[in-house]
Amino acid sequence: MDSSSAAHFSWRRVWAVLLKEFIQLKRERLTFAMVLGIPVIQLILFGYAINSDPRHLPTALVVADNGPFAASVVAALQNTAYFTVVAQTTQEQADRMILEGDVQFALVIPSDFSTRLLRGERPAIAVYADATDPAATGSALAALAALPQVALINDLKGPLAHLAPWADPFQIVVHRRYNPEGITAYNVVPGLIGVILTMTLILMTSMAVTRERERGTLENLLATPVRPFEMMTGKILPYMLIGYLQVVVIYAAARLLFAVPMAGSFGLLSVAVLIFMLSLLTVGFTFSTLAASQVQSMQMTLFFFLPNILLSGFMFPFRGMPVWAQWIGKALPLTHFLRIVRAIMLKGAGPLEVLPQVWPILAFTAVVGAVALTRYRQTLD
Repeated sequence: MDSSSAAHFSWRRVWAVLLKEFIQLKRERLTFAMVLGIPVIQLILFGYAINSDPRHLPTALVVADNGPFAASVVAALQNTAYFTVVAQTTQEQADRMILEGDVQFALVIPSDFSTRLLRGERPAIAVYADATDPAATGSALAALAALPQVALINDLKGPLAHLAPWADPFQIVVHRRYNPEGITAYNVVPGLIGVILTMTLILMTSMAVTRERERGTLENLLATPVRPFEMMTGKILPYMLIGYLQVVVIYAAARLLFAVPMAGSFGLLSVAVLIFMLSLLTVGFTFSTLAASQVQSMQMTLFFFLPNILLSGFMFPFRGMPVWAQWIGKALPLTHFLRIVRAIMLKGAGPLEVLPQVWPILAFTAVVGAVALTRYRQTLD
């Protein structure tokens, strides 16, 4: 081919390059699957799973007045569709349920509610809210404003008509627990510890084995007497130190720049971070045994990171999602770590309160670690 013909644009040569790229995509099936899979996942999650107006939030009742007025108030509360009564208990147990995250609200009706109502004294009903996530409680608390006007509309008739509607027959007193000012940074900044660790640790670890494979040094490692578990441990430990460095930086910024409180123990938080990092590093090591290149490792990391950030409760209220999305979210370690770090920093939770969130992370780590070791043994063979 002479220089004059090469200088002109040729659709034939373009077609040759185009065919070559399609053949390459056919060979890299994982990349092609990511190109199609990520948009589908985004459509499903944003279209069906994400809801910024959560309803049917779990609520505990503390009712010391068994009269008909109290029953009407509870019925009106549930009719708002924002509250679902899951337990009727004592004040002490209700406080504990809020601390452990089992309920979002607790409604307390005093024993003299009916008596004071009939006297026209406008008795108060207390509502305690877990305000660690202002977005999860904002709409529900706004719905409470209309409750005194509608709850007893069918009760205050005839001889009792003088108690309504010129004034609310009772009042709602809201107590926002753990974040009374509703500061968004108190919820977001502690969660950033988990989000940043998820992104960086999995990405760095996922390239551990694929980097060795691309550089041609994996064969040398396979020829050594290093066992799979030893190999996995050696690859993970350096990134664990990097992860702790990131945590220190984020924690210092949270305290100094955003004045996020630390109501609990930093030592307990450090242990929780260690358990969480182990789960992330095992995921990254598993990806490194599955991927054929570092590019595929990055794609797998993105594929894992997307549902974590959307379904964990970091960006959107967890209880606002449908049940199937919540089940997926509960299978992800970030969901449980966010609950742990917020409980420790904002609520002052201790080991017993965070233990129910630790076991799912440990179970996840065990399952993914077993997959990683199995895949690495296959590489050895």
